[in-house]
Amino acid sequence: MPRLTRFVLVLTAIVGGLYAYVSGRLADSPGLRLVLFVPFLMVWLVPVVYWGGERDTVHPADDWLHAASYLCMGWLNFLVLLTLLRDALLVAARVLDAPAMLSFWRDEGRWVVLAGSVLALVAGVLFAFRGPHLRQVRIAIEGLQPALEGLRIVQISDLHVGPTIGERYVRRVVEMANAAAADLVVLTGDIVDGPPARLARHVAPLGRLAAREQVLFVLGNHDCYSGARRWIAHFQGLGMRVLLNEYVTLERGGARIVFGGVVDPALQAFEPGQVPRPDLAAAPQAGPALRILLAHNPAIAVRAQAAGFDLQLSGHTHAGQFFPWTLAVRLVHGPHVAGLSRQGPMWVYVSAGTGTWGPPVRFGSEPELTVLTLVASRQAEAPAVLAARRRTA
Repeated sequence: MPRLTRFVLVLTAIVGGLYAYVSGRLADSPGLRLVLFVPFLMVWLVPVVYWGGERDTVHPADDWLHAASYLCMGWLNFLVLLTLLRDALLVAARVLDAPAMLSFWRDEGRWVVLAGSVLALVAGVLFAFRGPHLRQVRIAIEGLQPALEGLRIVQISDLHVGPTIGERYVRRVVEMANAAAADLVVLTGDIVDGPPARLARHVAPLGRLAAREQVLFVLGNHDCYSGARRWIAHFQGLGMRVLLNEYVTLERGGARIVFGGVVDPALQAFEPGQVPRPDLAAAPQAGPALRILLAHNPAIAVRAQAAGFDLQLSGHTHAGQFFPWTLAVRLVHGPHVAGLSRQGPMWVYVSAGTGTWGPPVRFGSEPELTVLTLVASRQAEAPAVLAARRRTA
């Protein structure tokens, strides 16, 4: 039985209030009210039992329950939005004195809302699972040394291997990344949602990632929730270099690049004192170099700029993933929400995510595998980032 924590009480109030609103506006019979109660119960169950409780995800049944709950979350998102829209149209019909419009949305509108929410969910799932899309990005670096011109970096972020993302999707990502023939592959966190014992088979294709130089990895918050030290060891076993407030130095034609990587702020909850240290990852003792920081959370950009980095690669935001969160995310993560932005003289690139978390839904954003190419600023076109997409086969 879940404990009556503040989290449980708040969640219960929110889910219960939304159920009362939706069922009151759409259900005209006990049977329909019961049907609507089931998805709301599923949305309540997973956070309370797994996030706020003590149960771990260890059996396939747990994965199925998570997947069902996440699908319900996606559907209810659209159901609530369309119910609000219907009520707005009913108010408009009364204000405009439009009896035909009022009659339609009062009598037929509930079925339009139910059908529309299902169609929106189906479309969102299709948009999510037909990805990721290849996004080509050129980043203009002031004073870039000629030897570094055309350096290519593949970024994988927020893959979220777990209840809804499995081995088949990961294989597709690896095939796309290897086809890009990049100098480096970087994984900027939130790669997994679950322990290695359960997900090892699904992440195994990542061991086949190929790059001319190295494959680098930094932790995201979900990697920390899933057991950071276990995953650090596992990814090292797959041949990746894991950067924990550390750096690697690469030489190319006499030019030096420092790739720094910081831990995610979430690690401190499990390992007190482990906080992001861009100042350490910048390797000031390495002397003049192009400095690129891998940091899952784009909010680290302020400290990264102060530490002297030229470019930060991040994820975390999913670009909001689906409407209306594609708008709400700007309030939390602006100005570094998705794509290319500036933090003073430093560039920040935020991936919209290679997979999905929670509801396997994309609506208003798309999953991406990013190929970043460094160019000298004199060769940059306006705008400085040129994004081209192509679908995977």
